[in-house]
Amino acid sequence: MRSRLIALFCVLSWVSSYLAQPDSTDKKLFESFGSDFKWGAACAAYQVEGAWSLDGKGPSVWDDFTHRRGKVKTKENGDQGTDFYHRYNEDILLVKKLGLDAFRFSISWSRIFPEGTGKINPEGVEFYHKVLDACQEAGVEPWVTLYHWDLPLALEKKGGWANREIVQAFEAFVRFCATEYGTKITHWMVMNEPAAFVGLGYLAGIHAPGKISIRTFLKASHHVCLSLAVGGRALKEVLPQAMIGTTFSCSTVQSVKQSKRNDKAVKRMDALLNRLYIEPSLGMGYPSEDLPILKRLKRYMLPGDSAKLSFSFDFIGLQNYFRVLVRSNRLVPVVGATRIRPEKLGLPVNEMGFEVYPEGMLSILRQFSEYPIDNFYITENGVCVNDQVTENAIHDGDRIQFFRDYLSRVAQAKKEGIPINGYFVWSLTDNFEWNEGFRPRFGLVHVDYSTMKRTIKDSGWWFKALLAD
Repeated sequence: MRSRLIALFCVLSWVSSYLAQPDSTDKKLFESFGSDFKWGAACAAYQVEGAWSLDGKGPSVWDDFTHRRGKVKTKENGDQGTDFYHRYNEDILLVKKLGLDAFRFSISWSRIFPEGTGKINPEGVEFYHKVLDACQEAGVEPWVTLYHWDLPLALEKKGGWANREIVQAFEAFVRFCATEYGTKITHWMVMNEPAAFVGLGYLAGIHAPGKISIRTFLKASHHVCLSLAVGGRALKEVLPQAMIGTTFSCSTVQSVKQSKRNDKAVKRMDALLNRLYIEPSLGMGYPSEDLPILKRLKRYMLPGDSAKLSFSFDFIGLQNYFRVLVRSNRLVPVVGATRIRPEKLGLPVNEMGFEVYPEGMLSILRQFSEYPIDNFYITENGVCVNDQVTENAIHDGDRIQFFRDYLSRVAQAKKEGIPINGYFVWSLTDNFEWNEGFRPRFGLVHVDYSTMKRTIKDSGWWFKALLAD
């Protein structure tokens, strides 16, 4: 029996290695994007840095959240992350080794301002200078996200994003970073996925800070939308020649069964997930016609706020992972819809139970192309799969097939004239996946969490071969 299992494992490893070899179709796919298309990989401060309390860093909401019992499925936390704080040189060289042009990372607000405002932490400031200098030495372009969910805990204790004072605090943080690092960064992203950190953190309570309140969610949503525009203007004022963008999570929303009630539920869910945070920045206001609860936002708006919400970003980053299937359910607050789990319908899913649906990428790109935006990047796209770990290699043929399928839809969108100018893999390395812990692995590079050893997976070698060509 043992010999049969070994033989089967060898066959599976051979199949995976075979799938990792780019073929002529892969090469044509990559060639179709053109030589000026930007290729990169991404990560986020809390998920990789570790060093959560070293060198003067203050605690963030995620430090607090993951230290609470029952908040992370695996009972883990990001205290050590992938030790990027000490291994940033190694990881940046991996970006270069894979043939990628750019490295997207975020700045930890509480590493710069331990209390969110006021006193500056010089060790934290110097750390990001070191990261940026390492990028320059490696010939890798840094793309920096200013806020990727790790709000300083001191600000959350004052109400966090639900406290209007945070708009001013965020602007100060943005201006400091722009002034301090502006000569080393040409591409900035103000925030990462506001629909995720506001919805999951202030409405559903499954992400930091773990609150469940419609009122708090609405207040936070408005202050985040104000901060998006305020942050964009601050960056542009300090760095008029820089490219200023922001990123939005986006998912094709569809009904499991056609009906008038379900169609209205789709519109409500689409407004919540895809429209709530981008449309104010485009001067369109809040989509309250399709999501009526947003009419309550008027309670939290001051005179002049409508004009302050608008800012013309130089680019928009779209981040797509899965489709959302819904049916009407008036008992569910805010959206009046229930999300249907794809595995119940026999649909393919990743390790986190999210549907793998490549056509959704094309659909969402078409949807967002209807906005007056002339410069898109895919700033996150990837999948967690069950990697096959051997002594000398990490086989992940399913991840390679995922990239083949999704990139083919990106190429189709580009062919249709949608202005997509780059693609960032999520993620460079395996990392701490928020409330899911370390179990889901998204990386092109495998991390052994006991030793922190990095090993390039087949998918990483696949990208390297194609980008080298």
